[in-house]
This record gives sequence, C-alpha cells and structure tokens, in this order.
Amino acid sequence: MTENKLLKLLKGLGPGIITAALVFGPSKMTITSRLGAEYGYSTLWVVAVAIFFMLIFTNMGARIGLSSSVSLLSQIRNKWGETAGVIIGLGVFLVATSFQAGNSIGVGIAVAEASGTPTWIWVLVFNLLGVSLLFFGSFYKTLEKLMIALVGLMLFSFLTTLFLSKPSLSGIAGGFVPNIPIGSTGLLIAFMASCFSIVGAFYQSYLVQESKKPGVEEQAKNRSATGILILGVMSVVVIICAAAVLNPQGIKVNSASEMSKALEPLFGSYAAHLFLAGLFGASFSSLVGNATVGGSLLGDALGFGNRLSSKAVRALIALVMACGASISLIFGKLPLELIIFAQSVTIFLVPFIGFAMYVIANDRSIMGLRVNSPFAKIFGAIGLILLTGLAVWNFNELFIK
Repeated sequence: MTENKLLKLLKGLGPGIITAALVFGPSKMTITSRLGAEYGYSTLWVVAVAIFFMLIFTNMGARIGLSSSVSLLSQIRNKWGETAGVIIGLGVFLVATSFQAGNSIGVGIAVAEASGTPTWIWVLVFNLLGVSLLFFGSFYKTLEKLMIALVGLMLFSFLTTLFLSKPSLSGIAGGFVPNIPIGSTGLLIAFMASCFSIVGAFYQSYLVQESKKPGVEEQAKNRSATGILILGVMSVVVIICAAAVLNPQGIKVNSASEMSKALEPLFGSYAAHLFLAGLFGASFSSLVGNATVGGSLLGDALGFGNRLSSKAVRALIALVMACGASISLIFGKLPLELIIFAQSVTIFLVPFIGFAMYVIANDRSIMGLRVNSPFAKIFGAIGLILLTGLAVWNFNELFIK
C-alpha cells in the first residue's frame, strides 16, 4: 500500500476512530483492568457482545448521517417536537460536563505519575491545550488527526504490554465462552453500559455529516465499523494484560494508574510508563471528544447548529472543558454526588436516544434505500431491550437499594 493510499484510509477512518477514542476513556480502562485482575480471562465474551450492539447502532448512526443534510437532533425535533430535541441536547451536555472531570484527572495522573510532578499542573495544561485546538481553522480535521494519533499511541502501548505479559492462549479462547463469575455482575453491567455507548453511536451521524464528501459516502459506514472494532481490540487487550499479570498474583486495582504501578515490579519502569502513555491517550482523547459531543449537541438543541466551524458551538465545547477542569481542580476527584447525578440523567436519557435513533432509521421517508435492514431491525430491537434493562438495573442500584 502506498503512503498516499494509507493516508486516505486513515482519514476515512476518522468518524469511527473519533467514536472509539471518545468511548475508550479512563473509566473504561479502569473497568477493563479490574475485570482482568479480578476474574482473569473469563469475561472477554462481554466485549464481543457490547461491540456487536455498538456496531449495530453506530452503523445506524452513520446511515442516518448519510441520508440527510439535516442533523439527527433536527429530525427528532421534526418528529416529536422542540422539547424532545432540547431534552436530549441538554441531557448529553450535562452528562458530558459531569464526566469531563474524570477525563481531566486521568490525563493529569498519567503525566504526573510518569514525571513525578503535581497532577493539577497537567490538568490545567492539557485542558488549555484542548481549548487551543478550537482555534484551528478546520477543527474537525485537527480533531480527526489528533484522535488517529492518540488511538495509535493506545494500540502501541497496550499491544506492547500484551507482548510482555505472555498471556495464556487457552485462557483467552476460554474467555469468549459466556460465563458470569460470582461477584462480577456489577462490573460486567458497568462495562456493557460504557462500551455500548448510545451517545457515541448517536454522535456518529454528526461526524459522518461533518466528514462526508460527494462520491465516497457509502464507505463511511464500513470505516465507522473499523473504529468500533479497534475499540473492541483495546478493551480485550487491557483485560488480557490484567488477567495475565495481576490475576495470578491476586492483585486488585481500583484505577488504571494502579495497574501501571503493578506492572513496574515485573517489567520495570519502561512498561509502567508505556501503560501510562496508553492512559494518557485514553484520557486526552476522551477529554477532547467528550467535550465536542456535549458542546455540539447543546448547540444544535439551542438552535446554534452543530457544525464544528461554528463559533457558538466551539464556545460550548470550551465550556464543557472549563467546567470539567474546574471540578477536578477544586475537588481533586470526581465528586460522588456528580457521578450519581450523571448516572441518573443517563438512566432516563439513553433508552430514549436509542429508541429515537431506531425509529428514524426505520423510517423509509427519511432513510430511503439506507433504511434499516431486517437484520438491523431485529438486533436493534434486542439492543433497545438491553439498554432498557441496563437502565432499570442502574435505577435499582441508585435509588432502590
């Protein structure tokens, strides 16, 4: 493959890579590290299930984006009224802002632990860097290149760690046989809820519209899928690394940065720093991507449009970053009350977003030839049942127990 063709392929992967980078943040690294450390290889199958449904809805989002020049939120407003659009836009903005603090802390810890410096300095530096990206003339192209670079960094870091850890091939194969280890239910549901990200799939329609060019539209669906498969590979690799290194020693981790510390006695500071580089990639990509989603959808809901070239949209993206950085600097960590607030908003929002996407993707008058196939209809409906089940479980955990 010539260098020119390779560059074209990487650029074509943009929307899918951005979604993968958005979804694979520091919280995902923590969950996958814990799954491997506590339950070995036995939960690898849940990655395949989550990625399957993520592919269904990401493909749906891409087809919606290709079928119209009108945004998905505008289509929802046309179908169900102004209030529905505002609820989704404002809800996603609140969730993005709430979790932005975690991304800020993750990027700060990754650099602080590698360099032996205070975390707050790097929280400030990388949020300012994130805001400075908004001043680039073509923000989408800059975002695309940044995400491809960060995902490349993550893949290199995790695959090298995988090579060092020398995992059991039979253990990996056995891990893809469905099995729920005792005590793993909460972590499995947390992983499913974070990996099967309906907000990420929803935003895929915006990314495809932002990047599509005449004559190459149909390639967007396939390339979106490639990005989601990369998300699956990263999740699998981190679980395998933790299963191979931490599980045999009985070491439990509560954060991704703790996993890097656990790697150091075995493989030296090189491996620990390499894993921290992966944590940095996950955190900074989510910091920028999460803010972009929150700002864009709120801008669309408030009538400012959703184009990343819009000054109003960029200002709202900067607002998400500023709020997240402020929370992490003031509290030092994500306050429990804010986590509960974000989860409670998500509980009610996610099934509604999934249902709205599903109905629009089934509407032939909007979608034309890109309407949902029988396969997408069946498994999309199963995905909606799964989303509703996750919402009910979360509601029970937060408010009933």
